Amino acid sequence: MLLKSDASFNFAMARWDALAASRPLLHGILAHGALDVDAARDRYVQLMESEGPVLACLLNITTSMMAINLPVANPLAYFKELIWDGTMAQDRFYGYADPALYDQVKRAQTQGTFAREPGFAIFHKGATDSFKQIQFGEANVQLTFHADDKKLIDGVECIKMEPDIDYYEDLAAHALLEVIHNGIGGCLTDPKQVYVFRIAGRRAGFPEFDPPYVIV
Repeated sequence: MLLKSDASFNFAMARWDALAASRPLLHGILAHGALDVDAARDRYVQLMESEGPVLACLLNITTSMMAINLPVANPLAYFKELIWDGTMAQDRFYGYADPALYDQVKRAQTQGTFAREPGFAIFHKGATDSFKQIQFGEANVQLTFHADDKKLIDGVECIKMEPDIDYYEDLAAHALLEVIHNGIGGCLTDPKQVYVFRIAGRRAGFPEFDPPYVIV
């Protein structure tokens, strides 16, 4: 799949009300923590209208997370709420999740779905552990745990999470071709490229990658 140089995002399928019908789990997480229903909708609409790459990243990652089969449920099912501040970027977001997710990912590691990421502290300041999905050649989900940062949500002492998607599975390729390249160029992982990798990397037995937006 090749993208035009002027390719843009079409978020018609990701409108707030449409998302409530098509992605109720994600919609609930996006709404959680807001003062009221109107405030939740307004902050989401502002993100859509002013930060297209950031929203595309969020939809790429959450769609990919929902397609991962942990021993129990999928990674997104353990999330309670997102952190709506300047850390929400076009290559990652932060949120709080039930700490049971940690045990689920470690169990998934023994089943060959995830692998512990060596040297994670170099790329993820303050992280306590990190695991990368190893089911695709490119654009695997990485779940980084910041277990020292906790927040009580709905009676559960949740831990801070940092999900992202790297272009490359191999650590050396990730460091040389993505981290260093992006650092020199002053850029971040491009959600359009992640979209292309995920579409191109379809594999038998895995759900189709279907984020609620398209690139036109």
